[in-house]
Amino acid sequence: MKSITIQGEKRENVGKSSTRALRDAEQVPCVVYGNGESIHFSTALSSFKNLVYTPEAHTVVIKWSDGGKTEAVLQDVQFHPVSDLILHADFCPLQPEKPVIMEIPVKVLGRSIGVSQGGVLRLTFRKLKVKTLPENLPDNIEINITSLAIGARISVKDLSTDKYSIEHPKDTVIVAVKASRAAVKSVQNDVKGKDDKKAK
Repeated sequence: MKSITIQGEKRENVGKSSTRALRDAEQVPCVVYGNGESIHFSTALSSFKNLVYTPEAHTVVIKWSDGGKTEAVLQDVQFHPVSDLILHADFCPLQPEKPVIMEIPVKVLGRSIGVSQGGVLRLTFRKLKVKTLPENLPDNIEINITSLAIGARISVKDLSTDKYSIEHPKDTVIVAVKASRAAVKSVQNDVKGKDDKKAK
């Protein structure tokens, strides 16, 4: 998986006034949780452009002003309810022997038979939470939909791999092909036409 580097400035003062000053300066208050400690820091709001506002998934290298660095994954982001600006972000450090949970984008492959027949493809989840060791984090979860007919679906239970587990209920539907309104109406008209002929 690709990694993005951001600059982190460790914080000692985590009070409300300090936090407000950071946001006014277009800095985001953040925390790295793990290893029995919490590191409070700030980073530029622009650092999240390729982390949050993107369909791709990345790990993060936080470079500290003292020359050190921490490899991590973004765990949670808090947004302002009105402006939608990022207010706070939580990170989890990566450790080779410790599984991590991360949202991975779904990549659909192929063209569904059902879509070719007039059906509509419904992608319920664009990202799925997976749990695995850092070395096994995939760039995306590929789902081949070529054989999906109208009314067919692919659920979590249909995706099997020994490299990671998907942290959703087994019956969670990820993608399905639904009958379009036009197709349903066409079938209804055909049935009505046959009934009318029988009545005559």
